[in-house]
Amino acid sequence: MAEHEIDAPDTDGATDLTIEIDPDAGLRAADVAERVADGRTNAFTADTSRSVWNIVRANVFTLFNGIVFGCFFVLFVLGRWQDALFGFAAFANSIIGCVQEFRAKAALDKLALLNAPRARIRRDGAEGEIAPGEVVLDDILVLRAGDQVPADGVVRRARGLQLDESMLTGEADPVDKREGAEVLSGSVVVAGEGEAQVTRVGADSYANRFAGEAKRFSLVASELRTSINRVLRWMSWLIGPLGLLVLNAQMMVAGGWAEAWESGGWVQAIVNTIAALTAMIPLGLVLMTSIAFAVGAARLASRQVLVNELPAVEGLARVDVICLDKTGTLTVGDIAFDALHGLDEAATASIDVAAVLAWYGAAPDANATARCLREPFPVEQPSVPAATIPFSSARKWSAVSFAHGPAGTWILGAPEMVFGDQATDTATPLGERVVSLAATGRRTLVLAHSSAALTEEDVAAERLPAGVAPAAVLTFRETVRPDAAQTLAYFARQGVGVRIISGDNPRTVAAIARDLGVEAPEGYDARRLPDDDAALAEVLEEHTVFGRVTPEQKKRMVVALQSRGHTVAMTGDGVNDALAIKTADIGIAMNSGSAATKAVARLVLLDGKFSHLPDVVAEGRQVIANIERVSMLFLTKTAYATGLALLFGLLVLEFPFLPRQLSITDGLTIGIPAFFLALLPNTQRYIPGFLRRSLSFAIPAGLIIAISLTAYSLAAASRGVEEAQLRTGSTIILAVVGIWVLTVLSRPVTRVKVLVIGAMFIALLAIFTLPIATDFFQLVDPGRDAAWLLTGVIIVTIGAIEIVRFAHRRVVARDLARASGQAAVPAPTGRADRAVK
Repeated sequence: MAEHEIDAPDTDGATDLTIEIDPDAGLRAADVAERVADGRTNAFTADTSRSVWNIVRANVFTLFNGIVFGCFFVLFVLGRWQDALFGFAAFANSIIGCVQEFRAKAALDKLALLNAPRARIRRDGAEGEIAPGEVVLDDILVLRAGDQVPADGVVRRARGLQLDESMLTGEADPVDKREGAEVLSGSVVVAGEGEAQVTRVGADSYANRFAGEAKRFSLVASELRTSINRVLRWMSWLIGPLGLLVLNAQMMVAGGWAEAWESGGWVQAIVNTIAALTAMIPLGLVLMTSIAFAVGAARLASRQVLVNELPAVEGLARVDVICLDKTGTLTVGDIAFDALHGLDEAATASIDVAAVLAWYGAAPDANATARCLREPFPVEQPSVPAATIPFSSARKWSAVSFAHGPAGTWILGAPEMVFGDQATDTATPLGERVVSLAATGRRTLVLAHSSAALTEEDVAAERLPAGVAPAAVLTFRETVRPDAAQTLAYFARQGVGVRIISGDNPRTVAAIARDLGVEAPEGYDARRLPDDDAALAEVLEEHTVFGRVTPEQKKRMVVALQSRGHTVAMTGDGVNDALAIKTADIGIAMNSGSAATKAVARLVLLDGKFSHLPDVVAEGRQVIANIERVSMLFLTKTAYATGLALLFGLLVLEFPFLPRQLSITDGLTIGIPAFFLALLPNTQRYIPGFLRRSLSFAIPAGLIIAISLTAYSLAAASRGVEEAQLRTGSTIILAVVGIWVLTVLSRPVTRVKVLVIGAMFIALLAIFTLPIATDFFQLVDPGRDAAWLLTGVIIVTIGAIEIVRFAHRRVVARDLARASGQAAVPAPTGRADRAVK
């Protein structure tokens, strides 16, 4: 028989086998050896994430690190270590980047859906236990309560076999498995026993296919990181040509290439070129962004939020649609008995009903719903069953007749499965009661009674006796998280759309959503979702609550929302949520969830409190707003450094700074104050267009500074100012103008900002006056004539920067107005919640 390939598991349907193995005998030793030799074993090692070498290579062996470390090495070889301070920033960038990705790799490598310590199999007629990885294709698995299925298979024999597949499929109820039904790796036997023949092993099994996709490495989408990388790519195209241009100019200033080599002037030419090149690279911005992310993650950790990947701190601030799994996220995940609603008051009040419900609650094989009856209906006098039909998730009812006690047959189960259409027909007393109670979000069961006792034929055929009539309706409630309503209200105020996605009944999910303040007239049954992605996206724009959603559908729904331009967050706790959480822009897991879900999530709520999400949003907004301000400082430096390289190269002028002198302005007007600015409180709402706004200030401001320094150099040279004095004057201009740019970008200036700016100004005064500092940085008196010249240049430059800032504020105001007009509105119906990016 040809081997049957299964594309999508059907957990209840029959599956063809490659060959049929006698379940009493199992495989022979020779058969096992043949399959092991062919590689048809359950051994599986997933390529979970990038290797250590790949991470180090991506963060250390980059183009810009190569340029920076190359310059660093050259300066050391030339004996100019004082000018190599910039190398430490690049080193710190690499360390932080590696540590960040090592953390993500460690979390991914912990992912394991299959954690069964041993697998029980039958070979050569004998039962034994082996490691799950030693299971081979066509092995006979012996399944008993508590076992985890190590590989996919088909049931060959079953005796009351029930499996919990909730971590894989999202369905909370155990699933009956009869002969021919499929069992999935990763599911757990909760009742009965049976034998199954293995049909898929290793990477082909359902759990490992699921894990393989979830464990595929990917970095969280970050506008900050993407924008910074874009700037670095742009600079990579400019550094080579500009470097050659500057080097040529510096060699010509030294008397030409030949004379420079002979006289040793090439050393200063190389140092000047390195100063120009390193100034063009915004290394500090990369470092400052990483630090801001790390500090944000540390703050969130103090609020019991674990950040698996640092840029996720930023990500949630950009989210405009959040998808919530009901069970474990909005609800605690357990159920409790709510009330008994009598259809026949006399029957409901009778001692028989209480005794029957007490027996159902105390039964050894009681499921989670039935166990809820133990407290409200304690056993006073044990009833002895004469015949029973155990609960089955396929028929969704169970029945019992007692030898002594309540007479007749008592049935407990889903109303529509016991009474069919009568249970949903509001014209009948039962239907009216069931429909009205289900609409409130409560789970309903019916207790029915027949005067006839169960016969052996009834038990064998699993059928109900004649004359069954409803006696009462029982309702059960899920425990809603106390912080869910206020958190959903917060997202509504912030214009974040909500989609509630669950594997449960859509009517029940919608009722719970309404209790939490979400306007949801009815739930959408995911079994009716269209296969076309565009049509699916349209449905998601129109509806808010979805029930009967499969794990694959959850992922498709996230992708469909993303296709409409939404930034999507997904929360959940089960393995069935893992793919959707992995696919979402920001995945959020509860700490009570599965290891798989927590490993692929960007954020984990350690104490399971949904109310922490507003804290995460606030932290993300602080990071984005502060880094945008800081980026303008660093990009202004990149702009004026590029302008200087171009102008001084074309005009064949000696570069007006030593690398160590640029370290003064880099540290005291950009680096150190940027560190404080990046960590200050900031509640500004996220506005798309971070890079465009930053460059709209940085480029014109940088060009103004470059032109001013060039004009000063030309004017000072024409007046006979010495080289050391010219460099000192240029450093003073850049330092004072840099402090002014810092002040402009810090507005509105608070007390803390005044302290930071004041401290930087005092430090600059100390560097320019203390002998030990002036000697190290080679600073001299610029001379009286140069002093008047540089004062005039500073005043004109500051005035021009104020004009640039005025124009930039108008750009920001326009973006804010556009973002406010296009913000998502969390209306549950229609398209009002569509966020236009």
